[in-house]
Amino acid sequence: MLFLLSSLLQNYYQNKLRLALIGQSLFGQEVYTNLRKQGHRVVGVFTVPDRDGKADPLAVVAEKDGTPVFKFPRWRVKGKPIPEVVEAYKAVGAELNVMPFCSQFIPMNVIDHPAHGSIIYHPSILPLHRGASAINWTLIQGDKKAGFSIFWADDGLDTGPILLQRECPVEPNDTVDSLYNRFLFPEGIKAMVESVQLIADGKAPRVPQTEEGASYEGIQKKSNSKVNLAQPAEAIHNWIRGHDKVPGAWAVIDGQVRSLKHTLSVPAGQPLEIEGASQPGVITKNGLVLYGSDSKALMVKNLQFEDGKMISAAKYFSSGDTASVELTDDEKKMAEEIRDIWKGILSNVAAIEETTDFFKSGAASMDVVRLVEEIKQKCVGLQLQNEDVYMATTFQDFIQMFVRRLRGEDQEEEMVIDYATKDVNNMTVKMPWQCFINGKFEDAENGKTANTINPADGSVSYIHTDIHTYVDRAVAAAKEAFEVGPWGRMNPRDRGTLLYKLADLMEEHQEELATIESIDSGAVYTLALKTHVGMSIQTFRYFAGWCDKIQGKTIPINQARPNHNLTFTKKEPLGVCAIVIPWNYPLMMLAWKSAACLAAGNTLVLKPAQVTPLSALKFAELTVKAGIPKGVINIVPGSGGMVGQRLSDHPDIRKLGFTGSTPIGKQIMKSCALSNLKKVSLELGGKSPLIIFSDCDMDKAVRMGMSSVFFNKGENCIAAGRLFVEESIHDEYIRRVEIKKMKVGDPLDRSTDHGPQNHKAHMEKLVEYCEVGMKEGATLVYGGKQVDRPGFFMEPTLFIDVEDHMFIAKEESFGPIMVVSKFKDGDIDGVLNRANDTEFGLASGVFTRDINKAMYVSERLDAGTVFVNTYNKTDVASPFGGFKQSGFGKDLGEDALNEYLRTKAVTVEY
Repeated sequence: MLFLLSSLLQNYYQNKLRLALIGQSLFGQEVYTNLRKQGHRVVGVFTVPDRDGKADPLAVVAEKDGTPVFKFPRWRVKGKPIPEVVEAYKAVGAELNVMPFCSQFIPMNVIDHPAHGSIIYHPSILPLHRGASAINWTLIQGDKKAGFSIFWADDGLDTGPILLQRECPVEPNDTVDSLYNRFLFPEGIKAMVESVQLIADGKAPRVPQTEEGASYEGIQKKSNSKVNLAQPAEAIHNWIRGHDKVPGAWAVIDGQVRSLKHTLSVPAGQPLEIEGASQPGVITKNGLVLYGSDSKALMVKNLQFEDGKMISAAKYFSSGDTASVELTDDEKKMAEEIRDIWKGILSNVAAIEETTDFFKSGAASMDVVRLVEEIKQKCVGLQLQNEDVYMATTFQDFIQMFVRRLRGEDQEEEMVIDYATKDVNNMTVKMPWQCFINGKFEDAENGKTANTINPADGSVSYIHTDIHTYVDRAVAAAKEAFEVGPWGRMNPRDRGTLLYKLADLMEEHQEELATIESIDSGAVYTLALKTHVGMSIQTFRYFAGWCDKIQGKTIPINQARPNHNLTFTKKEPLGVCAIVIPWNYPLMMLAWKSAACLAAGNTLVLKPAQVTPLSALKFAELTVKAGIPKGVINIVPGSGGMVGQRLSDHPDIRKLGFTGSTPIGKQIMKSCALSNLKKVSLELGGKSPLIIFSDCDMDKAVRMGMSSVFFNKGENCIAAGRLFVEESIHDEYIRRVEIKKMKVGDPLDRSTDHGPQNHKAHMEKLVEYCEVGMKEGATLVYGGKQVDRPGFFMEPTLFIDVEDHMFIAKEESFGPIMVVSKFKDGDIDGVLNRANDTEFGLASGVFTRDINKAMYVSERLDAGTVFVNTYNKTDVASPFGGFKQSGFGKDLGEDALNEYLRTKAVTVEY
């Protein structure tokens, strides 16, 4: 006790410092906690912004303690420090900067500001392996010792003087994880705390780094991590373990790319040809044996297929084997105990045979709960769900499932995703980019990739293209999921629970989803957050609530005496549905259609627009995390001419929902009729009129009129394609339309009003549209051309004096172009005739303070939606769809469910 008290007093009377912690992660959290335990005062924590709505572990513990926490997205812009950020940092008054795993670039006027400067943790024995991925290169290079350095920061890349170093031996089978968890993490935390105390006591050394042996190796990528098998076994072993887990070393096996995981040591087995190897590999009971050019061997424990599935290498030749497992004596004894449980529940059954079916023997849902809970009581820790009983209804199947579950053999492999990552918008965005079929991401069969372009700067990312054979596979997966999978047999309320969970996950990832929408479609981030993503979340929650409320009805019919009849209707799902969505609201259009489709009990194959597939693929990832069964949702990117056409023609698809242009809608309708007369709903083009009367609220009419045109940079299906303004207020109205004040720029800038158009071809079409308008005699007030900057930015544009015969009066621009025509004062019927003189009928609007006029006009406007004294006011509960050549069928509201249901009438005579 006296010794403990002495130690505490010793810590208490040691010199203490005012510290600023600049870093992140669990490592940063532990350093922070231990420094405070030692009596140092942390006056500020500077960490990364929240990701997916979750704070970094360092921020969590600091905020709980009441320590000031700063989450600066960046410290510098274009290499220059941000003054307000630097001033906020300086205000905390730190004497030393402690930087555990700091991932941001910190300006030198911050590094050098404290009296004692800054110290950094680095996971290598400097000067070796400067820069990123130091642990990986320690293993790849075959270093016999590893360790870490704590050094004084300077303006070089890990070149500052050394304060303290620790080292440890590298074990023969060490991986990045084992090395980090065994030594670099726990010892690194202790060393950071020790270093701070050395500085506080004035005892910290500054040992200049030598350049002898200094190295910098770049970050390894999948493209250059192929194993060179024409080298000694030890080098192969080091290469594989140095790339575990990311990006994963790989080789071509049986003509296919396979990632190699966890190398060990060796015996004999079945030969396997491997491209580039000096001799065949051998599959043994312990794994895959590889031989180097020196004939020495090494062991590969796991193999990962291109579709993401990982198997034990020892099971390579039997990975598809589904034969029954042979029970051990203990397992046989346990099976008999379970037989007794079945017997206790199924008391009406004389004996529980291997073929006894739990439900056919009279069991109900409460019996399922009892069975699961009785078994879990006997086998503490066993993961068993009610759904498992429904999937293995006979006793022999149940025992097989139970034994595999007990052994841990049937656990689902964690989904493996080959992300494309991008540091943008103060976060690292992780984007799946492959096709999503039957619950897995996989490359296109032909290996081709198509560019997707960030419209703000023209930069390129990649997405695999597709061919119609992939559509066939996706449809087959959806059909199997509907007919024999758990989705078709699932209680509607349970289906709703999964959709609610999916909505929750979308909300957790809303900032990442909104960022993807911005960089893929050009949507202004704030609008993407509120509308593109926000309404998508609302849509799934709304339709999740409908799952257990889909009802038929009883119908009185003419009785044929003396018999009696009961007639009732049932609402049933259609089966496999195809959904084809546009590029203007990639995620929201997905949600509008797929939420209703899934709530009705269907499965689906979805084709996102070829130029904006990324948010749909991120959505696919979230469906797996939500527990949506495999095959229920399939995402197949690609061209409309290839993928879209095959979906229209496919005989196993029972419904196709499409949003897009009228010409393509007509082609789809024709193909659907000729193939198998599949059900169709179409939301097509528009030329929506907005009528503004002189008795309107002018401020509101101007504000909403601009929104009706420029919302989502005009790429809005219900955008007001033509404004009719009453003559007496026309000139004042035009004067108050202040287009010049709209800020055109980076969609990720929170102050931006107007982002880039979706893609280059569309922007060029808009410029051509304006040129035609000017040639026909319309007056260009402002805009009409591309903004002179990188990216696909179109100036917000205003045309007046637009006459009825002109091209721009009749055709949709689908862009930020306001087209204004006058109408004579008091000519209500005249302006209605002009407004309805179009083959489109998607939406419309009217502004007036006269309620009688408003009702009169709304009754006569020939459009699926009429907005009165507002515009763009859509809601998940309100049906949305058009008339005439704007299509038919509804999205949203209860009406949308009927698009994905069929009505069956049943008559019973008794």
